[in-house]
Amino acid sequence: MNVAPRNSRPLTQGLSVRQTLLAMLGLCCVVMMVAIDQTVVGTALPTVVAELNGFELYAWVGTSYLLASVIMVPVFGRLGDYYGRKPFVIAAIAVFSIASVLCGMAGSMLQLVLARGLQGVGGGMLVGTAFACIPDLFPDPRVRLRWQVMFSSAYGLANAVGPTLGGVLTHHLGWRSVFYVNVPISLLGLWLIAVYLPRIRHQQGSAIRLDWPAALLIAACMTSLQLFVQFLPNRGLDATVAACGAAVVLTGVALYFRERHCSHPLLPLELFHNRSMATLFGLSALLGVAMFGMLFYVPLLLQGGFALSPQVAGFVITPLVVCITVASICNSRILMRLPNPTVMLYVGFALLVVATAGLLVVGRSTSLWLMAGFLVLGGLGMGFLLPNLMVFSQEIAGRAHLGIATAVLQSTRMIGGMIGMATVGSLVNYHYVNQIRRAAADQGLPSPASRLEDPQLLVNAHQQADFVSGMHSLGIDGAALIELARSAMVSAVHWGLVLVVLAMVAGFFWVRCVGKVVLVRDAGSAGN
Repeated sequence: MNVAPRNSRPLTQGLSVRQTLLAMLGLCCVVMMVAIDQTVVGTALPTVVAELNGFELYAWVGTSYLLASVIMVPVFGRLGDYYGRKPFVIAAIAVFSIASVLCGMAGSMLQLVLARGLQGVGGGMLVGTAFACIPDLFPDPRVRLRWQVMFSSAYGLANAVGPTLGGVLTHHLGWRSVFYVNVPISLLGLWLIAVYLPRIRHQQGSAIRLDWPAALLIAACMTSLQLFVQFLPNRGLDATVAACGAAVVLTGVALYFRERHCSHPLLPLELFHNRSMATLFGLSALLGVAMFGMLFYVPLLLQGGFALSPQVAGFVITPLVVCITVASICNSRILMRLPNPTVMLYVGFALLVVATAGLLVVGRSTSLWLMAGFLVLGGLGMGFLLPNLMVFSQEIAGRAHLGIATAVLQSTRMIGGMIGMATVGSLVNYHYVNQIRRAAADQGLPSPASRLEDPQLLVNAHQQADFVSGMHSLGIDGAALIELARSAMVSAVHWGLVLVVLAMVAGFFWVRCVGKVVLVRDAGSAGN
């Protein structure tokens, strides 16, 4: 572990103020990479689909990233506990950066999905290690909350510029440029972390073994779950879907018994036996449904349903992500003054219920200011939930399981996002295609009108011009058909968002199972 200079004032873990600050700046670069990637990709994705085609893989651009991340997070969370987090953070930055470049070079949707999967590997390594560095540096939760404002601000800054940056870059330089934004940030973060972040190991000794069979079972279970959720709405319970469902159950049961009898479990079952901890994991999964569902499908609503440009869509979404930061900063001031800090979880879910329910009533004639207002509430709700779920879980888990508890919390949010995105995507596609087919049958439209079933027509100006011209030659108003398709897209996204509303209502009532969490000052940090 690095030692502070003799004439420096120690702050925590033997580090000077300067070294702590620079180490935190490096971690802030890491969180900015992840946050920018999440927001710029969502804004650019409708344009990506318009160029590369393959709307059937729209959801997979997000879920391939989440699936790979979910598998990696617990593995590297545990490795970080054993060997220290610093080497894995450095490796993760390298993988994430290389994968970002590959995403920008993709020549087809399948290549993009595969590159996003590799990016998810790096993202999972980062989430599993970088987020747990904060309690390593600041064991006292009160000190940690003060420094976490810096972390939240970096996350919020990246979120604030992400949607607008994604829209501007896509509009002026093309969608590929959004994936190259991570490269300079990653280089700065890599240098700061390599030089200033200490390597802290909590578990010493020779009896260190990673439960690789459990890691393989997690991979098999999550992959089967993803395929089951993705295929079920469109294919029904056919043989393939049933096999995926059976695989989820079998691998889940096998994982349970493996961890129950393993001397060094990857997922300590005592974390899940604690009612409060298990509830926090469940709430994190529900939050993931809202977070990723809104980040990926609100841009589709704006660009495909409302015919907004990527640049304007980015401006409209910006309040959602800006307010995550605003709420996180306010939360750090409020939380320690509350006799029962879990009240903030009720506030967060209540705001998300109002925000997501509000999105169900917006239409093409709705003021964008009203829609931005709903997104403001959604951002505030997420900002009250994200830091509190993490702080509460770290406090309950204790030092022995700090890394894996943080990793599991992040994993459950990604699992919720993965399942939510796949389900919302399936619902959107199902309702959109059905409405187009019903309209075509009612109006007796010719077969060329079936091109409307591919939503990428709504975000590709050249395809729209060709379609209108082709319909005009048949004596049909093609522009009116495109407007009909846009209305169908708005309705379809609303159907998908119903799932998000239900998840937020469930989260609000589930908070009561957390109980009262007491944030105790760490004795070793009392002087900080």
